[in-house]
Amino acid sequence: MRVFIFGGGKLSYFLARSLISKGHSVTMIARDANECRWFARRLKATVVNGDATVPKVLQEAEVSDADLLLALTPNDEDNLVACQIAQREFRVASVFAIVNDPENEEVFHRLGVTSTFSTTSMITSLIEQRAQVDTITNLAPIADGRLSLAEMRLEADSPAIDCPLRDLGLPPGSLVISVVRNDTVIVPNGGTTFQANDLVAFVVDPAGYPAVLKSLTAKK
Repeated sequence: MRVFIFGGGKLSYFLARSLISKGHSVTMIARDANECRWFARRLKATVVNGDATVPKVLQEAEVSDADLLLALTPNDEDNLVACQIAQREFRVASVFAIVNDPENEEVFHRLGVTSTFSTTSMITSLIEQRAQVDTITNLAPIADGRLSLAEMRLEADSPAIDCPLRDLGLPPGSLVISVVRNDTVIVPNGGTTFQANDLVAFVVDPAGYPAVLKSLTAKK
């Protein structure tokens, strides 16, 4: 896969290094000449000193051959413009943008850049959801933050104990995907019942999260 990365800094460097180690071809575009020289000395990548919001720079970098463009600058407007130019003028199949201000995510999506990542939104979501119940041991957003993957250990007073999965009344948009019991992994079905100390992993959309918590912990 041929990947173009627009933006300097440690994130771009570490991401490029990781992609190169996996056999991908990487072209880096950065505005700062000193940073470009630093990248060139340390990475087996093509390094371009320029501004990816300028079509001529993208053309000379041969971005039309890209499978993916990543816009990782600290400026949301630059990330949006670079992605739009890559999509519209050079027909790049996939673009991905960091959104530094989470309030801008809707704007990106509305303007056609649907693959975005906001560290602020992700961390906020983790904090809010983890604060709701202290029995959650692992939690991560998936599907661009539209779903959450959670892992919860059932306590002895959980309303789910001895209850078949089909009778838990879990809301639409939620799915129990595994149960770990005494080091044994169980792929559950409707008849699976729960025991104290089971480690239950489930996927849920934000709207159904309170109902799932109520079913598994009696907490709201």
